[in-house]
Formats: sequence, C-alpha cells, structure tokens
Amino acid sequence: MSGTEKTKAQAEKAKGKAKETLGRAVGNERKTAEGRADQAKGHARQAKEEVKDIFRN
Repeated sequence: MSGTEKTKAQAEKAKGKAKETLGRAVGNERKTAEGRADQAKGHARQAKEEVKDIFRN
C-alpha cells in the first residue's frame, strides 16, 4: 500500500474514532454516527489499497 494512502486511511479511522467518542461523551447520536461512518470509510480505503497490493505482486 502506498504510504500516502495508508496514512490517509489511518487518519480517517482516527478522526472517526474521535468523533464517535466525543458524540458518546456529550450524548450526540448524530456525531456518534458520523464517527462510525468516517471509520468505515477509513477501513474501506485500507481494504481497497490492500487489494491493489495483491494484484501488483
């Protein structure tokens, strides 16, 4: 996986986790849901890059 894409995936997952935690702390369900969505995007980006790596080798 390219370094920049890996970094983007990790950052997206971390941002999502922070949003989810903040949402839970203040009782904001919308923020919690946004955090979960951001985490899912990060996981999807990482999976996409791993598949690309498999086909490169």
